[in-house]
Amino acid sequence: MTKAISGFSRLSKTEKIAWLTSTYFENPTQATQVLSSYWNDDKKLQQLHDEFIENTVTNYYLPLGVAPNFVINDRIYTIPMAIEESSVVAAASKAAKFWQDRGGFKTTVLGTTKVGQVHFTYDGDASLLTSFFESIKPQLLADTAAITKNMEKRGGGIKDITLVNKTQAVADYYQLHCTFETLNAMGANFINSCLEQFATTLKAGFEAEARFRESGANLSVIMSILSNYVPDCVVRAEVSCPVADLSEKNIDGAQFAKKFIQAISIAEEEPYRAVTHNKGIMNGIDAVILATGNDFRAVEAGVHAYAARDGQYRSLTHASVDDGIFKFWIEVPLALGTVGGLTKLHPLVKWSMELLENPSAQELMQIVAVAGLAQNFAALKSLTTTGIQEGHMKMHLMNILNQMEATDAEKQETVTHFKTNTVTHSAVVSFIEALRS
Repeated sequence: MTKAISGFSRLSKTEKIAWLTSTYFENPTQATQVLSSYWNDDKKLQQLHDEFIENTVTNYYLPLGVAPNFVINDRIYTIPMAIEESSVVAAASKAAKFWQDRGGFKTTVLGTTKVGQVHFTYDGDASLLTSFFESIKPQLLADTAAITKNMEKRGGGIKDITLVNKTQAVADYYQLHCTFETLNAMGANFINSCLEQFATTLKAGFEAEARFRESGANLSVIMSILSNYVPDCVVRAEVSCPVADLSEKNIDGAQFAKKFIQAISIAEEEPYRAVTHNKGIMNGIDAVILATGNDFRAVEAGVHAYAARDGQYRSLTHASVDDGIFKFWIEVPLALGTVGGLTKLHPLVKWSMELLENPSAQELMQIVAVAGLAQNFAALKSLTTTGIQEGHMKMHLMNILNQMEATDAEKQETVTHFKTNTVTHSAVVSFIEALRS
């Protein structure tokens, strides 16, 4: 049977599933049942999910958990986290509890500027183009008035437009580098609409100029698009306490601080470690971004570019001890929104926003940054003390048991056994096999 198909998008949902299951699966009935088992019985809710994207065949579930006890600027939050990885929510919760008794998290929004660019080529005299840009810049702003009107009423809008000469990097390449304030909206549609109008005005203005016709110069717009690199849309989150307050159980505060800072120093200088280090931060950040209906792919791309902004990929977090005070902080770019997109459509996104007491975009930036910092603290604390696997594998235990289709009784016995024994996949398998024999 051929696996190519014409007009797939025009098929009904039932027809799409019938073609997929009959073409790719040994048991089409069973494959169809897997898909239908994830449909929502509420037809209106299911239709909402069907219309989020194209060619929808079912819903894909991720666990939505919560991490309580986050004290952020003296206010207590319970943070929603959508993620499939074991131990992330538990680690965040543990870090929140640890810092709850040590002053909590402090946050500051350092900037909220977002960026978009019109990319174009021009093969004429650079000084002529610069003069033209200065003369047409007021028109660029005037022609977007209808687009920016409502945003400006709320205090946002276009911040600036500059002409950038990039011909040393790419032949004839120039750009309009544009900055925006979009307030509580992530702003992608707003920014892209402005950029496309800039491109239209730029091209029309160029073609109307006799001096360009006389010179024989050409201008061609390549594309107009926002950037997910937002180094001026940054939030800082930090924790601090006396070194002595880091002591707990058999951990000495001074020794803990020393090893912790050494671990950070390694991630600041060694890219192989920095990537995994920052992945742990993104465990916390992405989980909250997903739960609140924001674009985790855009945030990931921007964050990792920011981590390499000086030419080497480095840790996003930093630590120090000054005059006996331990400090741990992160500065991270986060272009987020609390209006538009899924924020008013997806029921669980709305639920998550209400759980966070309907934050503004700036407040959400702070909450998300704290989740990343907390996750990183928990990971480094484990790495530099007990090792990462002890806690992670205990959280992963239930996944192993479910893979083995363990009964409730087997799960109970296994959990009890591994309270005092090291969890590894092979150890769990051996224990279950012994129980069953």
